[in-house]
Amino acid sequence: LYSCIRNKFYIGSTCDLLSERIRKHNTNHKGFTGNTADWKIVYSEIFSTKEEAYSREREIKRWKSKKKIYKLIGSAHPGS
Repeated sequence: LYSCIRNKFYIGSTCDLLSERIRKHNTNHKGFTGNTADWKIVYSEIFSTKEEAYSREREIKRWKSKKKIYKLIGSAHPGS
């Protein structure tokens, strides 16, 4: 997810539908995404198991690099 207001990415995994998960992130709640309601899905991947998804989530979070995240997002959209 990406927030223009915060100029931040949020990396996470879910078993819910993406539309339901983004709706939850854009409601006022406690937590990292709670105070901002402009989160948009900019990239997603599908995995067969929860364990695979969580492993990939941790891998991306370890990057701690907007540059690498922008490169990942760009690779999903040829010509971007």
